[in-house]
Amino acid sequence: MTSLFQRLLAGIIAATLAIGVAAPAAAENRKVVLSQLFQSVMFLPVYVAIDKGFFAQEGLDVRKDTSGSPNASLSAVIARSADFSLHGPEWTAIAASKGAPVQIVAGVVNRAAVWIAARPDIDYKDPASFSGKTVATGMMPIASTSLFTKLLRESGVDPAKEHIQVMQVQAGSELGPLLAGKADVAVLYEPALDQVAAKGMKVIHSFPAQYGPYLLSAITTRRDADPDMVQRFVTGLQHALAFMRANPKAATEVAKAQFPSIEPAVIESAVRRMLDEQVYPASVEISPAALKIAMETQISLGNLNAQPDFETFVGARFIAGALAAN
Repeated sequence: MTSLFQRLLAGIIAATLAIGVAAPAAAENRKVVLSQLFQSVMFLPVYVAIDKGFFAQEGLDVRKDTSGSPNASLSAVIARSADFSLHGPEWTAIAASKGAPVQIVAGVVNRAAVWIAARPDIDYKDPASFSGKTVATGMMPIASTSLFTKLLRESGVDPAKEHIQVMQVQAGSELGPLLAGKADVAVLYEPALDQVAAKGMKVIHSFPAQYGPYLLSAITTRRDADPDMVQRFVTGLQHALAFMRANPKAATEVAKAQFPSIEPAVIESAVRRMLDEQVYPASVEISPAALKIAMETQISLGNLNAQPDFETFVGARFIAGALAAN
C-alpha cells in the first residue's frame, strides 16, 4: 500500500522538477480552474460558490474539472493546468514533504465524511462482524479506505485471518457492488450512502461521529500562485459557507441541480445528514487539531512519515483575509 502511494506521487514530484518556477498568472486574468477528485455532495460549498455567484463577486470565473483521482488533481496544480485542486490534504502533505511547492488554503470538508453501510441482514456489533464478508471501498490511497483500514487495525481485526475480502473500486462507484449483491458491506461517501439507504441498506458506522473535527478535504494551490487570485477564491468560498448555514434549503437546491440523475429525496437526505453531522465547516478555517488527526491516519498506515509543519503547510493569511471580509 505504501509503495503504491509513493509510486503514484513520484509522477507528481517529477512534474514539479520538470516544470520549475514560472511567473504567476497576470492579475487581469481571472479565469480559474479547480480540479476536483470527483463530483460529490460533500463538495457542495464549492458548487454553491460557483452557482450562487460568490466567486463571481470576487472577480473570478471558476471552472471545475473532475479528474477521477487525487493524484491527477494535484498533478494538474503542479503542472499549472489547474489553479486549485480539491481532495484529501494527505496528498498535498506528502508532495510538499518531497519538495513540491504546494500548500492548502481552505477547508471544505471538516469531518471524516465517510460511512459504512451493509445489507439489512448483517448483524453488526463491532469490526469483528466483518469476518467472512466482502467489503467494497475506494482504491487506495483514498481517505475512505484509509479510515476503514485504520478501524480494522485499531480493533485488532486482521483482514487476512478473518477472511475479509476488500474489493477496491473506482472512487464514487462503491455502491455498485453492494446493490448488486457482490459485496456485503460498502464504505461510502455521500450521496452514495443515502442512495443505498433508500434501497434498504443500513448505516452501521459513522466516521464523522467517531472522530469529530477532521480535515478530510481541502483546497490546494501552488505556493507561488498569484496571491490576489488565491485570496479572492478563498473569500468566495467563505461567503458560500456562510450562505449554506443561513440558507440550507437554497444550498440543497444547488445540490439537486448538480446531481440531476439522483432522486431529489436522496439529495435532501444527504445534505441534511452532512449539515447535522457538521461535515460542512462553519468557515474555511483549518484548525491544527483537525489537520493533525487527519494526518495521523496516514502516518499510522505508513503513507506519511511525519506531521506537516502547520505554519508552512497552511496558507493562514488567505484564511484570515477571507474571515475578515465575511
